Amino acid sequence: MNQLSQYAKQYKGTQLLITVIAVLTGASIIAQAYFIVKIVDEVFLNGASFSDVFPLFGWLALALIARAMLTFASGRAGAWMAAKVKQMIREKLLEKYAGNPVQASLEGQSGRKVSVLMDAVDEVDSYFSKYIPQVILTGVIPLMIIIAAFAMDWISGAVLLITAPFIPLFFIIIGIKTQKKSEEQMEQLSAFSGTFLDTLQGLTTLKLFGQAKKQRESIENSSLKFRDATLEVLKIAFISSLALEYISMLGVGLVALELGLRLIYFESVTFFTAFFILVLAPEFYVAIRELGNAFHTGRGSIGAAKLIDEELSKDEDRVNWGSEKLEGSAPPRIELDQTGFQYGKDGFEIGPLNAVFQPYENVALIGKSGSGKSTALNILSGLIAPSSGVVRLNGKVLSEFEEESWFNQLSYISQQPFIFSGTLADNIAIGSKRKTTLEEVASAAEKAGLNPLIEALQNGLDTPVGEGGRGLSGGEKQRLALARAFLKKPSVILFDEPTTGLDLKTEQILTASMEELSKRATVITVAHRLYTIRNADQILMLEDGSLKAKGKHEDLLIEPAYIEMVQGGAGHE
Repeated sequence: MNQLSQYAKQYKGTQLLITVIAVLTGASIIAQAYFIVKIVDEVFLNGASFSDVFPLFGWLALALIARAMLTFASGRAGAWMAAKVKQMIREKLLEKYAGNPVQASLEGQSGRKVSVLMDAVDEVDSYFSKYIPQVILTGVIPLMIIIAAFAMDWISGAVLLITAPFIPLFFIIIGIKTQKKSEEQMEQLSAFSGTFLDTLQGLTTLKLFGQAKKQRESIENSSLKFRDATLEVLKIAFISSLALEYISMLGVGLVALELGLRLIYFESVTFFTAFFILVLAPEFYVAIRELGNAFHTGRGSIGAAKLIDEELSKDEDRVNWGSEKLEGSAPPRIELDQTGFQYGKDGFEIGPLNAVFQPYENVALIGKSGSGKSTALNILSGLIAPSSGVVRLNGKVLSEFEEESWFNQLSYISQQPFIFSGTLADNIAIGSKRKTTLEEVASAAEKAGLNPLIEALQNGLDTPVGEGGRGLSGGEKQRLALARAFLKKPSVILFDEPTTGLDLKTEQILTASMEELSKRATVITVAHRLYTIRNADQILMLEDGSLKAKGKHEDLLIEPAYIEMVQGGAGHE
């Protein structure tokens, strides 16, 4: 519970409020018992009339109302604290994922991350909304009842004091078992969520390869394991609740037996005192028993907290940003200075890379598949932080600049640009931070070669598209991404093989659009076509993460590896 306790320490004010509420609740319980006993004693033993005890009924009603309102206030305070903690945890998780989106997307199942973000965070709710308030209530109310009992009759107070530890002892033993089972349950839930979402995302592939039935059985087995783990937790919860009821009943029975014998046979205690303690005894054990139930719930939250802590404590090369503004609309001078990156401790490594890109240059990155071209673009874009060396803009380290200032100057067009659920116009307008008009969006679409598509659609730019670009071809997605760039008017453009797999006509449209964009920007392209490579101002050839060669096309013709690549790959056209 250490991690959960750290979160709770940030809300000491709320816990102080709950403590004050607990003291007032304890006072209302004692007052309630007193007025009940006083009314019974006056009416049945002293022969008082209804008018004599009527004021006591008013005080009793006031005590009952006060207790109800205080119980509600305690619950609200706990719920508020739980909501704030959950918001804080989710913000930390989202910040971690957003701080290094490339690493977040590469590590683990997306479904598992969603499960941690939603289910695991929801699971810690009960620790703050139930467990902490109940710990405070149990620490205050039974103590006040024991003090009241000792003030009235020390023997009964001693009986309460001696029998009280049996309940905490029992739920501590049960809680250890509960924690282990709850951790297993959360692990099964994460596994089930990850498998289920991944299966949905790859359903078409599974069907094409005849693996849908096998995967269905895998999901079924995962769901059955989660069911069994949940039932194990529920079984422990039901058994522990039943046992706590028995212990509470036994404690009340002992107090009742002791008071009955002393009241009837030994006549060493008055009716008022005996009845008062007998009314308070169930309240005493209920407060401790409720802690037992809350303890069970709190231990269940530890499994979820463990998953959250594991996710937050993963090592990462976080992208840090400064406060420097990137002034002007002209492209900056970009420099790679001993720049390198490695995925994890034993993963693929790129670098060190040394290169300088002058403003308005057309740069081509070439190399075999897996040579590190996309990783180099991710470093240049600022999506991942270099493990070694630096990236400089106009002589200053990239991390010294504001994140927003740099991304306002940059457009990154990948092989699979993401299309959000919405209209074509909405998706193009994402390219600009300022409020854009429909005319500006239409102009950007025209420059990107989207007009034939728009004219063919009944609703034109108002045509909705599905999440991920459902309803659009690969070439149409690429043209939409280019339209975003035309609207944004960046000074640095990164292309990650945007024309791969496209037909000749679509490729010609995209190439013309890219040439138009390059007139006012530095363009760095992962290239595979000879004409792109030949026309580049500078070519960087990567091999197994290392910079094999760099220069213009004519300069690199003396490199055997470059000639082989041009003749065997890029020169097919």
